[in-house]
Amino acid sequence: MVDGHPWIPNSDPRVLGEMLRVIGVGSVEELYGDVPREVFMSGEEWDRLGVGEGRPLSEAEVERRFNGLMERNARLRAPPFMGGGVWPRLVPAAVRFIVERSEFLTAYTPYQAEISQGLMQALYEYQSLMAELLEMEVVNSSLYDWSSAVGEAFLMARRVTRRSRILVPETMNPLHRRVAETYVQGAGIAVESFRVDRETGLADLSDLESRLSGDVAAVYIEYPGYLGVVEENAAAIGEAAHRAGALFIVGFEPISLALLEPPGRLGADIAVGEGQPLGLGLNYGGPYLGVFAVRWERRLVMQMPGRIIGATRDAEGRRAYAMILQTREQHIRRARATSNITTNEALMAVAAAAYLSLLGPDGLRRVAELSWLNAHYLARRLSELPGVEAPLLKGEFIMDFTVRLPVDARTVRRRLAREGFQAGIPLAGHAWLTERDLLLTATEVHTRRDMDALVDALASALGELGG
Repeated sequence: MVDGHPWIPNSDPRVLGEMLRVIGVGSVEELYGDVPREVFMSGEEWDRLGVGEGRPLSEAEVERRFNGLMERNARLRAPPFMGGGVWPRLVPAAVRFIVERSEFLTAYTPYQAEISQGLMQALYEYQSLMAELLEMEVVNSSLYDWSSAVGEAFLMARRVTRRSRILVPETMNPLHRRVAETYVQGAGIAVESFRVDRETGLADLSDLESRLSGDVAAVYIEYPGYLGVVEENAAAIGEAAHRAGALFIVGFEPISLALLEPPGRLGADIAVGEGQPLGLGLNYGGPYLGVFAVRWERRLVMQMPGRIIGATRDAEGRRAYAMILQTREQHIRRARATSNITTNEALMAVAAAAYLSLLGPDGLRRVAELSWLNAHYLARRLSELPGVEAPLLKGEFIMDFTVRLPVDARTVRRRLAREGFQAGIPLAGHAWLTERDLLLTATEVHTRRDMDALVDALASALGELGG
């Protein structure tokens, strides 16, 4: 009988020793030498988890132990009041039922069209629904999340225009910007900021135009922006970008498009966004869904990352589906690939297609209207508290909005967390914002009781903190 851990392949000491010898290291720990030591769990921390006990635990014992640990998690009194890129949303039970069907749940990338017609049709429907929502002609299926879609869009703009500068608002989602800058750091692309008005949160058009020149590949905006403001000058920004020969890239939140002008109508060349609000839930941070669309122009379509599913007819005239564009390095493109995006969460695209199909245009608009009403109600209630300015920015908003408190936002957030509220994202150090500024959200998932409870908790916290 082979010694070793019953759950871990190649854990027999003899097998492990031979593997280490062949690759030329003395221990498994050496393989992690570039990882900071402070992130490793100590023996004492492992002991506190209590999963060893000197012997391998059974499946039932491990499940019981970790269920006990999960019971120690704090319970929220209301859905999170946090947005900024992902949002708490109601997920219809039918969406979960559909994506948990084994035909979708176990399906991988549809390499073989003859045995993948169901998945391909679902992805084709996803592309069609998103194209209608965005009023863009071509949608791929799909990318990892909004931030990776932004990075791919910036790289694509460089390939299409052969220019090297990307202009973004100074208030751009900081996480998206960091991911995008990581994507482009080896491609000779500079990501530069243009000013945003401190009072309205809208783009400063004169500053943007002063930065446009013959080496700008693209102008990127968020719609709505990270701070919640709907960019009412979006079409004018696109026109300015086009006059300079640059591409116009719009980053969007999809529910908002039930109320706002779609990217295609604004003149976007590329539209990227987060599909998470479309029936995915928060999922503890993922998996999510990166939406990527372009207008119909050969140079744009041929440079899209990922893959496109198309509809055709088979030899007997029956409707059939196939991957009609694959730019991945794993296929024939090899070194000429436009992207190294490989396996993605196609299941998330299926969920988005199910969500959009179930709600339809009227249902989607109702969700957006409820979000607008709840966000404005919460902002009004907060503005009634002494020393609280809500919203801080005067531009229109739909879900997210910025609040200025009379005391440090991080301190308030920690205090509210103890009361069972996830109360927003502190904005200290972002653009011109201060340690007293907080990004909050309200969507259709929040009831009036939830919002009133948050306001009452905040009033109590400010009273204790001397605000």
